[in-house]
Amino acid sequence: MSDDDDVLPEAVDSRRRTRWSGIVGLTLGRWWRRATRTTRGRIASTIAAVALTIALLVVVTGVALALADGGVTNGDDADVRVIPEESGTLSSVNGVEDPRLGATNERAATIRAQDGVEHASPVLVETAQLEASDGEPRTVRLVGVVPDEESRTVAGLPAGELEAGDPHYANGSYEGPQEREIVLSSTAAEQLGVNAGDDIPVSIGGTGGTDRVDTATPSVTVTVTAIADEGARGSDAPVGVVHLSELQSYSGSDDGQLADRLLVWGETEAAQSAASDAYPAAAVEVAGGTDPSALFDDGLAFATSVIALLVGVTICASFVATTMGMTVNEDRRTLAVLESVGFPTHSRLAVVAVSTGITTVVGSIAGIGLGMAGIVGVNAVAGATVAPGAVAQFHPLLVPYAIGVALLSGLVAVPYPLAVAARTSVLEEVGR
Repeated sequence: MSDDDDVLPEAVDSRRRTRWSGIVGLTLGRWWRRATRTTRGRIASTIAAVALTIALLVVVTGVALALADGGVTNGDDADVRVIPEESGTLSSVNGVEDPRLGATNERAATIRAQDGVEHASPVLVETAQLEASDGEPRTVRLVGVVPDEESRTVAGLPAGELEAGDPHYANGSYEGPQEREIVLSSTAAEQLGVNAGDDIPVSIGGTGGTDRVDTATPSVTVTVTAIADEGARGSDAPVGVVHLSELQSYSGSDDGQLADRLLVWGETEAAQSAASDAYPAAAVEVAGGTDPSALFDDGLAFATSVIALLVGVTICASFVATTMGMTVNEDRRTLAVLESVGFPTHSRLAVVAVSTGITTVVGSIAGIGLGMAGIVGVNAVAGATVAPGAVAQFHPLLVPYAIGVALLSGLVAVPYPLAVAARTSVLEEVGR
């Protein structure tokens, strides 16, 4: 008796595994025959609907990723970026603007001294009023950087067109000579009606929403050293690149050496290590790596991705439920045959559920491929028209995410075909 007690559970488990493997094998064979012979039109249409829905989900989520990761300062060729965390001890401006990095000039110099690092520059973004050729002010986003002898891209503009170095910083005194140079985007130059070599009066608003430009604070004049080509990476917004310390002085960010981010060029591992040592409480991003968690930090990007998820699940589940329900209804005789040869109700329902799952998974895989192609197409169209930078990004996590959404849609849809299958009766089918 004790021997039977020891053997029986193993035998039961073995029979259960054999039964389920048989059900899955039978379902795969039936699904393949139906997809290639008997009902291939309906199966193909279901797969196509799932694929298109998942492709749309991937593209919209890719746009949301780019939206969360994007901005005019992201059109750079740096290897590593340092940005402030939402919560931390980093400097912020009167609690009004987004958090900023502090002591950036000093720490950038420390990073530049590390082996494997070619260059490091803080980046400060401020809004300014530049006087156009017609005498009217135009709003331009100024980006402060520390250029060097190499050709580097910041905010989509060639920072190397500025005089190398940042002499006005003068080891933190901000009393050195000012270069008063600016590199303009083609959009900004067109709006201002200026050419290379022209002088432009600039009035810069202060940080924290305080306007420093009044009758007591006259504007400064900068010289256009270059105008970026149309093919420059970055935003299509009017942008100008200037020396960092001069912009810090004009805007009041010299108190604390504030900047919005810090860019590092060089060997990736060395640059990342140096940046992490300089700013242990900040977020260090490696170029080419999109962080999906950024979606949760950007309200618009998060809302876009959630809406895409809800729409995708609703459309996908509705179509799968309808088409699979119709397919099961036409397949009642086969289900009746399975019942007559000894398949219990739960086994027959398992056949329907597995068949639905296979359809959605195949559709999701096709949809991922279409979505990747869609992201490439969207970026190509945007790059040829209104947005030189990438407007959609693909991340490897989108693959399991898309498959998971498809399976969720299948779970939402499967009760209807199961209900149709459960109503199937051998006697009714024999009578037909």
